[in-house]
Amino acid sequence: MNVAIVGVGLIGGSIGIAARERLGARVRGFDARSDVVEEALAMGAIDAGAERLAAAVEDAAVAFVATPIAAVPGVVQQVLAAAPPDCVVSDVGSTKQAILQATNDQRFVGGHPLAGGEGAGVGLARADMFEGATWYLTPAGHTSGVLYERLHRLLAALGARPAAIDAAAHDRLMACVSHLPHVLANVLVGQASDTVGALGEESPAGPRDVRAVFAGGAPGPSFRDATRVAGANSSIWTDIYLSNREELIPCLTGAIEALGAVRDMLDDGEAEPLRRWNERARSDRDRLARPESAGEEAHELRVMVPNRPGVIAEIALALGRAGVNISDMALSPSPDGSRGVVALWVRGPGQAADAQELVAALGFQVVAR
Repeated sequence: MNVAIVGVGLIGGSIGIAARERLGARVRGFDARSDVVEEALAMGAIDAGAERLAAAVEDAAVAFVATPIAAVPGVVQQVLAAAPPDCVVSDVGSTKQAILQATNDQRFVGGHPLAGGEGAGVGLARADMFEGATWYLTPAGHTSGVLYERLHRLLAALGARPAAIDAAAHDRLMACVSHLPHVLANVLVGQASDTVGALGEESPAGPRDVRAVFAGGAPGPSFRDATRVAGANSSIWTDIYLSNREELIPCLTGAIEALGAVRDMLDDGEAEPLRRWNERARSDRDRLARPESAGEEAHELRVMVPNRPGVIAEIALALGRAGVNISDMALSPSPDGSRGVVALWVRGPGQAADAQELVAALGFQVVAR
């Protein structure tokens, strides 16, 4: 299999290494910076570099766009124009609606791996970057089922857990669990810096004690942990904030209102409302952190589908909205190409029953194996 990587940084380089080591793929890379391509070649992230984007994707079965988010829509269009007609094209950007709105091609499937690190650059790329990581996919109504299946199976082979999600729901989720925390981390370190400056260098609570907090000393590591992502790579995060501003602004508004409610409780001086607020936070966190039953047996469902664009996306998104994750899939077309059978594997008997009911409700014939 030939894999193309456009943008050979931390994520692109990790895809390249994993594809070479786990799939035996031949990986060709392109980057606007030739020194990045040279570094990727030297460390084995790619097999060959390309001087032009079109040359990188000309014979690819799968092409990944791993450029900064602001450049993704335009680069995706360039890749689609140069890639073969049977090449599936995806990206790794952390916002999805703008990209899908700019792309109307059955070969494109938006993607976002929940993986990475505080550092950047291909020098930090590694083969196990995606092991056990959720990799969101945002197929559209016109997405090719054959190409969606190819991408899904490839990502699973890289160690990831592909999961279909609606693009708008993805962006709301990321605004809440990723983009807002970065904003709050920046605010917290700004407030701490201003407070230390106001206290002065010679104060008992001066810079030395703040550094002790970062090192894990008294009064505890909470400030260090809460601000770990503060000041993340500005060239990346400025674009992320702007690209998802329509979802991030409501999240910020909600956070401001919640902080105002806490301020009001403190102003009232009553302990019980504060205790209930804190207990609810504990309960919410426990629920969100509850591990999934990844070790449960996979159950197979076979779905009869017509051969039309978007049918696989329709099924995958319906299951994704219900919290049913497809652990694997296989598509078997009929000899005349008019229809096919999609084999889906989901984990746990409860999820299998839910999946069967949901798929039947879409009007497809489904059988549990």
